Amino acid sequence: MSPESGTLVHDIFSAGLTLGVVLGLLIFWGEIAKRSFFEQTTIRKLVHISVGLVFMFCWPLFSPSPLAPFLAAVAPGINIIRMLLLGLGIWKNEAVVKSMTRKGDYRELLRGPLCYACSLTLSTTIFWRTSPIAIAAICNLCAGDGVADMFGRRFGKKKLPHNPSKSFAGSISMAIAGFMASIGFMHYFASFGFVEESWSMFWRFMLVSLAAAIVESLPIHSELDDNLTVSLTSLLVGAVVF
Repeated sequence: MSPESGTLVHDIFSAGLTLGVVLGLLIFWGEIAKRSFFEQTTIRKLVHISVGLVFMFCWPLFSPSPLAPFLAAVAPGINIIRMLLLGLGIWKNEAVVKSMTRKGDYRELLRGPLCYACSLTLSTTIFWRTSPIAIAAICNLCAGDGVADMFGRRFGKKKLPHNPSKSFAGSISMAIAGFMASIGFMHYFASFGFVEESWSMFWRFMLVSLAAAIVESLPIHSELDDNLTVSLTSLLVGAVVF
């Protein structure tokens, strides 16, 4: 077997393992949702936080091959197909619907969950693990936006003056969670030599997280899903500062 063939086999195996981990995690949360161990809102946000971060945690499994990011993107890419099939009513799966929607309406999967899967796929194929932009986009989408909702619901008595549906607690916790997750993955990927950690990168991650939290706080999400706006903000601001 040639070195190129060996690398391809390695990445195909890594893609299969990553897909298995992600689907296993989704099945786990689906079973938790069916048994009503937690409120549906809590389950939905635990899915939101965990899936993307666990997916990114698997990136070091892949080789430096140019094909690696595309094979890694198979996992969120298949989830795009799942969201389309479920959201269009072609496929029925009560556990997935309960664990990933606000009101248990399968059509909700065509909004936030679909945008979420698309954001992961694009961040992986376009930027990949050597780019801090991918780290910032996924960490602010998953950790930042997910934690914002959980903290906002529990501690968000003081509302934002420009958006009464959002709170100071939610926005502050989003910026902190997205930033801390970004720093954590900076250290993680730096240990493999994918990025070079620095104080400069530290401050740039902070700027991206602040920008994402500000955009998430705006009263625009009745028209635009925050999975889309947070991802686009992180990507655009990341492209400017990194």
